[in-house]
Amino acid sequence: MATASPRRLKTWSIAGDTRRKPTEYEIVTGQFHYHFNRRPAPFDLDPDSPINRWYLEHREGSPLRAADWEGFRDPAALNYRRYIALQHDREIYAEGVVDHHESLDHDSNLDPGWVETLERIYVPARFVFHVLQITGLYVGQLAPSAYITNAAFFQAADELRALQWIAYRAKSLSLTHGAALANSEATRSIWENDEAWQPARELLERLLVAYDWGEAFTALNLVVKPTLDALFKEALPELAAAHSDGLTAALLRESRVDTTRSQDWSAALVRYSVAANPANRGVFVQWQNTWQPLADRAVDGLATILATAPQPADPSTVRRQVDASVARFRSSFDT
Repeated sequence: MATASPRRLKTWSIAGDTRRKPTEYEIVTGQFHYHFNRRPAPFDLDPDSPINRWYLEHREGSPLRAADWEGFRDPAALNYRRYIALQHDREIYAEGVVDHHESLDHDSNLDPGWVETLERIYVPARFVFHVLQITGLYVGQLAPSAYITNAAFFQAADELRALQWIAYRAKSLSLTHGAALANSEATRSIWENDEAWQPARELLERLLVAYDWGEAFTALNLVVKPTLDALFKEALPELAAAHSDGLTAALLRESRVDTTRSQDWSAALVRYSVAANPANRGVFVQWQNTWQPLADRAVDGLATILATAPQPADPSTVRRQVDASVARFRSSFDT
């Protein structure tokens, strides 16, 4: 009786000659950008059309270069299905936290002086997260691989979630401590006119016009977001807890999970980039050195608001805390 020959494994072209079935993550992500490094232009339009010139200048023309960006992988290996399931569970948790504190009539017990501090620094922070969201979408839109695009888009969705919870808190606080807390014009006035906010506003508005995709990624994910997240998701919740504002503290700390995921994929992309092209190390360093002083000025300005709380935070202590957080993140990649 003849023995059957071993079944030959098929090669999936999307995974190369690996003799393995690609993962779900690879199937829905790999090589989805048909428009990168196409000649004579990325898109099937006039090569001199605005969109082609934009991508050629700000993506293909970026000093951040690698022969093949398809080799990068998000450590979380997120696709849309997994991301939605993950955040659904997170929302259930956050809603439970809110329900618990509301059942205790939490906001009515807050110190009015602390509410004034929240009005100056926490409520306007939704403008911060909106800029981080927009820039994340831009990085994803111009990224040279869908593996980078998807990670950036999910990060942008995280920012939307964060700013929505801030908007919720503004409304809930307004029911007890005055309608101005939920007045968008009043909050916008703080954003535009409060001296403590102006360095942060300058930083974020400059971020919106960082058009080179590599610089936008570096400024956002290696400098601005880690710095401001350390302020808003570490220093601020500590101060909230000191003022018996457990709800604000819990919501901010919960969103720190998203920061950790952002830092994981950002560090992985830096390591991949430098391994693919050692010249990228100097490119990252140059951009970091350009953006970090602006981010530090933003922290110094906002820390003066924390110093006005009933139980004030020392601005120099806040600055050291933020610097230490950023340094821990930077230690996860080598530039």
